[in-house]
Amino acid sequence: MNKTALRNILGEIPLAAELDWMLRRKDLNRRDHFQLNRLEKTAAEARLTAEKYAHPTASAKKILFFCTLHYWIEQSAYIALVLASQGHRVTLLTLPYSEWHKKLDKFTQRQRILHTHAALKPLTPFVDHVSMLEFNPQLELPSKLIEDVKEISLWDSQYTLMREEVDLADPSDRAVYELRLQRNTRAARTAFAWMKDNHPEVVIVPNGLILEMGVIFRVARFLGIPAVTYEFNDQREQIWLAQNSSIMQQDTDYLVEARCNLPVTEGMYEQVADLENARRGARVWGKSKRLWQYISAQGEQSTRKMIGLDSRPVVMLAANVLGDSLTLGRDIFASSMTEWMTRTMQFFSKRPEVQVAVRVHPGETLVPKAKSMAKVVADAITDLPEHIHVIGAADKINTYDLIEIADLGLAYTTTVGLETAMNGRPVIVCGETHYRGRGFTLDPNTWEEYWGELEKVLADFPGHRLPENKIEKAWNYAYRFFFEYPRPFPWRLMNFWDDLALWPLGKVLGPEGQAQFGDTFRFLIGEPFSWKS
Repeated sequence: MNKTALRNILGEIPLAAELDWMLRRKDLNRRDHFQLNRLEKTAAEARLTAEKYAHPTASAKKILFFCTLHYWIEQSAYIALVLASQGHRVTLLTLPYSEWHKKLDKFTQRQRILHTHAALKPLTPFVDHVSMLEFNPQLELPSKLIEDVKEISLWDSQYTLMREEVDLADPSDRAVYELRLQRNTRAARTAFAWMKDNHPEVVIVPNGLILEMGVIFRVARFLGIPAVTYEFNDQREQIWLAQNSSIMQQDTDYLVEARCNLPVTEGMYEQVADLENARRGARVWGKSKRLWQYISAQGEQSTRKMIGLDSRPVVMLAANVLGDSLTLGRDIFASSMTEWMTRTMQFFSKRPEVQVAVRVHPGETLVPKAKSMAKVVADAITDLPEHIHVIGAADKINTYDLIEIADLGLAYTTTVGLETAMNGRPVIVCGETHYRGRGFTLDPNTWEEYWGELEKVLADFPGHRLPENKIEKAWNYAYRFFFEYPRPFPWRLMNFWDDLALWPLGKVLGPEGQAQFGDTFRFLIGEPFSWKS
């Protein structure tokens, strides 16, 4: 009998996990990645602070706040305290996993439930806590939710494997999919039963696209319950929010309707230009430590020489990272980004009158297990012709030099497509991305339309350069997306405890914090978006 099997047996024995927890919980730091110790140490004081600022409100809402993985639970606990201090009735529904793609023995899982209860106990009754794993739901799922669970489980598999091809005939791929299907089904049944019994007025979920987070969002929407999802970009003190859609889908229709008809001032142009120049210069920008490029722009002539480009027109294809959650569920006419890339490369392999520069996303260097888009190109064309050039993720080429060189940009969902249009180049957008259909890109809906758009642009590059009014639209949208779509928020997910030191709970709940972040917390519970003048 192996260790896992033994721990599964121990997990079935009543009070075995509880007794071991009482006797040996001091070893938790050493033995388990799932850690809420800092939350447990600070929760009581945090609750007292929140209670100090608590005030009733006539518009109090009954809120279900779902969180999983230990770092989401830590941050969610503090967000819940803010909402509770504003008079709302908040229930934290937790799922104490730290590995979404690995099986866990029953004994360890029961101890994680105990650890989560201990960490969140000081918050009660100010904030209620319910552990999802302590439910044994009896309700069967409607067929619509069964299909939702299957779709999310496939996306989870792509996200875990970091590739689009999931071969259910392959034992290892099948194991990943079956585990996600099992966990997602249980989460859906639990959430479905809980929401039907308790009738929350709003559901708050991180991400809202993949894993159990996507499942909870789908259940809420199936039941007609308003749902708010959120995620974080690279900037400190910012949050992305979406109401009744997954934030990872980046639905900006409401932003366009409310803001893009407004003029862009000189100061707004300067803000966008400052951001673009930082990326072009491989510098960090604002309150971020992220580098979007690993080398500064070298200029058109130097870049042409390094790549080996001649005077023929250049088509730049900007790739995404395979399996990134910003690409999942974004297909329009291609079945996957891989199929789009494959067929596009095969098309251009027979068009030596133009040169193609494939920019592999620099982000691939951060996820080495992901299938590289360079491999997709190699699989599509066995013998790469001289007019197709693949720029690797770590190659010392700046994407913004490629934008200046390009006569045409091709994009799936990457924001490089938006930035290419800002530089006056025509862009064909082939995935469901936030800037598609905003009046400055070419947006085919079928393969036939795609090939037709390509042929038209290839036949007349100068005639497809963007006129000033479309370039202005692109800059207007860029300002709204980069500067108005994110909302002020004190605590990002990553480096949460560092952010909490800069913005302690009392400061957030006090006049300074409410002046800066008060609106965002109201948007978080579903109040309509608005903008300060």
